Amino acid sequence: MFSGRLFYFCAMDNLILFDDPAIRGSLLPFTFTRPIADIRVGIMKISEKWGMYSGLTPGFHTQKYLSKKFQFENKPALLVNGAVCPDADLWKTIQTLKPNQSLWYNQTLLAIFSDNPIDFHTDDSKETELIMMTGSITIIQKSWNIFQFNGSEIRKDFDLITKGRASEPIMDPHTIVYNASQIFIEKGANIKAAVLNAEAGPIYIGKNTEIQEGAIIRGPFALCEGSTVNMGAKMRGDTTVGPHSKIGGEVSNSVLFGYSNKGHDGFMGNSVLGEWCNLGADTNTSNLKNNYAAVKLWDYTRGGFSNTGLQFCGLMMGDHSKCGINTMFNTGTVTGVGANVFGDGYPRNFIPSFSWGGASGFTTFQLKKFDEVATAVMKRRGLAYDETEKEILQKVFELTKHYRIWDKEVQ
Repeated sequence: MFSGRLFYFCAMDNLILFDDPAIRGSLLPFTFTRPIADIRVGIMKISEKWGMYSGLTPGFHTQKYLSKKFQFENKPALLVNGAVCPDADLWKTIQTLKPNQSLWYNQTLLAIFSDNPIDFHTDDSKETELIMMTGSITIIQKSWNIFQFNGSEIRKDFDLITKGRASEPIMDPHTIVYNASQIFIEKGANIKAAVLNAEAGPIYIGKNTEIQEGAIIRGPFALCEGSTVNMGAKMRGDTTVGPHSKIGGEVSNSVLFGYSNKGHDGFMGNSVLGEWCNLGADTNTSNLKNNYAAVKLWDYTRGGFSNTGLQFCGLMMGDHSKCGINTMFNTGTVTGVGANVFGDGYPRNFIPSFSWGGASGFTTFQLKKFDEVATAVMKRRGLAYDETEKEILQKVFELTKHYRIWDKEVQ
């Protein structure tokens, strides 16, 4: 056990972002394959935001089957709730904490010190002095919060990333720009004959990106490193395209985590795509019910649908899921991990992980075939579907077996 100033010094040098057990289940299917803090909202992942504020590389206190990929150093640490999006005031308050104190916002634990993080539980806070945080804090507690808070997080991240830096110039004389002071271009970006309108919010264009001819972009908008906006695309505000992705058609208030493609015509609104997803040509996602009623979304914590209270809510798609051409997703559809959706008509509003089929029915996308696809897809991006990735997906296959009710004998 460390004590006093030595403990504080050691702990402040080790930042660990923990999965809040009261929140993690509500962020499925995205947290099947990652800690909460690995979620992208705004320009950056939550972990990257904390890294910029703290100057540290955060570790992850998460599910055991994820810990080989997402690790932490087991020494005295400051543990911070991975669902919390930081800002300057929150980080300043956390830095004033003492080892015998914990920071709270309403009923949510924000931060606490631990001398043995491997044995940390949120109940440990009961033995500390509770410090209450006031003001407004952004906490990603539901899957739809990812797109709901994306615009405000783009604004915050834009200010953080661009502070004290100068944007690269737009060299193309045929690109039209509105409110240039709120447009930031990183090195290597290639922009041709596009319209960039930052009057309603900032536009961030990452390194080695491409915006092709005829693309129209309204802020807030983020295009992360190595990604492409295809010809004639219409990007509405509050949208983030994560790294090494392709985007096309019409997109509104949506988030692609990274390594995912919606490259063709078709509408996607109020939606979230994990990594390694692909939407076939002319895929459309409904984000508004015909009767304008609040959207219900599959809730993994209760095994049924819950009312989001939102009028607009589209598609929630977990990692490695894909759909064929002309796929039509109903309002408020949740697709798990590793699903392959195709065929005529509207598939069901909840598509379990490793489903294969569509409106006419599903079978199970068996792991051997899934592994072959994942290997090929990741190889195209110069990455390996290694044993660590394979073990995670095998575990998710097992965890989600009971949802595949059509297959009583899943092997």
